[in-house]
Amino acid sequence: MRRLTPFVLLGATALAAPMLMTVQAPPARAFGTVNTLGQHAEHERITRAALACPSGAPSDGSCFEPRSLDQTAGRGGTFGAVGAPDTDEVLSPAAHCDNADYLAQPGYARTRDQATEELLACVARLQTRFAEGVTAAGGTLGADGTVAAREADLAKDCTFTLGVPGRNKCEALEGFGRVLHGVQDFYSHSNWTDKADPGRPAGRNNPPGLNLPAPSPLFALGSGQPPHGSAVPDGLTTGCFSLVPLGCSGRVQHGDLNKDNGLVDPVTGATGSPGTARGKTGGNFDRAVRAAIADTRRQWADFRAALVTRYGKERGERAACVLTHDDPARTC
Repeated sequence: MRRLTPFVLLGATALAAPMLMTVQAPPARAFGTVNTLGQHAEHERITRAALACPSGAPSDGSCFEPRSLDQTAGRGGTFGAVGAPDTDEVLSPAAHCDNADYLAQPGYARTRDQATEELLACVARLQTRFAEGVTAAGGTLGADGTVAAREADLAKDCTFTLGVPGRNKCEALEGFGRVLHGVQDFYSHSNWTDKADPGRPAGRNNPPGLNLPAPSPLFALGSGQPPHGSAVPDGLTTGCFSLVPLGCSGRVQHGDLNKDNGLVDPVTGATGSPGTARGKTGGNFDRAVRAAIADTRRQWADFRAALVTRYGKERGERAACVLTHDDPARTC
């Protein structure tokens, strides 16, 4: 999700929602990070549905315990790592996979190659964030491979905005959370899982839907290699977003394509009450949310694998344990 100033969750130290509201203004333009202004904390709820451990159960490595999940997903009054791009990258299209718009019709304002270039810029940005998170995770362990308690401590919330440095666990979660934000936004802002409105003519206001499964192979971020342009479907589009009046004139616009708002059950991922026209069409909001949940789980699995590749099996698995466990000095 995006807003006029900071948006779509939090990274190295969480900021209170009232403070954030002083530096951010409505309206929303991506999955939401707050429970107001038409948003329902969609990023937080998607992340929780994807990564929360069952109530009362310790992490087995595939899920996050409550305090660590609060930092990653945010909770009432904070944005979490996944909301960080809505605080300091709100005007960066690459952080939200915006402006990769294309329509296969004569005279359209962007060529397929130009749209693909914008999309690959988003992938590259998220690959950078992924790598930053993996690097920071290594700092949660000492030279002897044991948990560096100070770097893994969550007695205070992390700060995930404006490049404020923090503990290595916070820095690792920030990199990972910023990845999740962009990946989740891709499904909201694009036609990857979509269906067009069959009752309206196809065009800029009703672009074709691709109805493709998730996770998308375009976001295999752990490889560090960009997807080849030929892997981008010819009909793929995201929406154009601009604060400049008429800045997206003649193009597929964010407002016509996004599935940003609606209700998401943070436990089951079940959806309801889609809030945008595209989201109400063909179950598109539900399709976008379920795709975002699936890719969020894929990203964590890939992140864990990347830790083992980078640091070896023992250190890599312990670093993953630090990120998912609330008392890693004792349990990892």
